[in-house]
Amino acid sequence: MTTQPDPADLSAPAQAVLVESASDHPGPLPEDTGGKKGKNRSQFGDFWRRFKRNKLAMTGLVVVAIMVLLALVQPLISPYDPYDQNLLNALQPPNSDHWFGTDVLGRDLYSGMLYGLKLALIVGLATMVGSMTLGVVLGAIAGYRGGFSDGLVMRITDLFLAFPYLIGAILVVRTFGSGVFQIILALVILGWPTAARLMRGQILALRESEYVEAARSIGASDTRIVTRHILPNAIQPVFIYSFTGIGVAVVAMASLAYLGVGVPPDTPEWGRMINQGIEQVQVAGKDFLWMFPSGAICITTLAFAFVSDGLRDALDPKLR
Repeated sequence: MTTQPDPADLSAPAQAVLVESASDHPGPLPEDTGGKKGKNRSQFGDFWRRFKRNKLAMTGLVVVAIMVLLALVQPLISPYDPYDQNLLNALQPPNSDHWFGTDVLGRDLYSGMLYGLKLALIVGLATMVGSMTLGVVLGAIAGYRGGFSDGLVMRITDLFLAFPYLIGAILVVRTFGSGVFQIILALVILGWPTAARLMRGQILALRESEYVEAARSIGASDTRIVTRHILPNAIQPVFIYSFTGIGVAVVAMASLAYLGVGVPPDTPEWGRMINQGIEQVQVAGKDFLWMFPSGAICITTLAFAFVSDGLRDALDPKLR
C-alpha cells in the first residue's frame, strides 16, 4: 500500500527555500528602492550629463548665473547711485573712481551698467513668462478644440506675425506710455503668437495618441486631458523658444530705448547709454560710452542663446 507523504514534510523544504532566499537578500528588493523619486532623479541626472557635454551651453549658464547674481546684489555693489548727476565729472574716462567712466551727465557708468542689467533681466524674464503663458493657453485651445476656435486663434496670430515687430512695440509703448511695464506689455503682445503656433502644432500631433484616447475612454474631462496628459509632452519646444526670447527681449528693449521710446529719458538703460555714446563717437577717447553697453547686450544675448541650444540638445530624444 502506498503511503501518503506528510503535508508538514512537504512544507519544510519550501520554508527552507524561502528562508535561504531571504538571507541572500537582506535588504529591500531593487524595485522597491527607487520608486518615482528615483526615476525622476535618474531622468534629471541624464539630462544634466547631456547638458554638461555642451561646452558653450555650460559657458552660457555660468554667464547667466553671474548676471543674475549681479542683478540681485546691484544695490550693494554699486559705488554710486545710478541716477546721481555731476556735470563737473561728465565724460570722464575709466579711472580708479569710475571704473567704466562717466556719461554725458556725469553719472557713473559702472553703476548704470549694473542697473541696466537688472532692467534687462526683469524685462526678459517677464516677457518670457508672459509670452509662454499666453501662447500655451491659446495654442492649446486652438489645437485641441479645432474648428472655429482653431481658425480664430490662427487668424489672430497671422495678424500679429505679419506686423513688424519693432514698429508694433513702438505703437504699443506710445499708446500706453513709457515705462518698464509698458515695454513688457508690448513685447508680450508681440511675442505670444510664435509660442501659440508651436503649442498648436504639438497639440495636433499628440491629441490622437493612444494614451489620450485611453484617458477619453475612462471619462477624463478635456481640461484634465490637456493639462495632465498633453501639456507635459508638448511644452518642451515652447519652453526652449521662450528661453531664447529672453535675449530677443533684451535687444528689443535696448532698441526702443535707443530710438527714444520705452523707459523715461533719465533711466540708466543700455540702449540709452548707446544713444548718448553715439553722439561722442567722433571724439577721441570716448568710445567707452557705447562699447560697454554694446558689449553687455551682446554677451547677454549670446549667453541665453547658448543655454537655449544646450537645453534643446539635452532634451531632444533623438540625441540621447
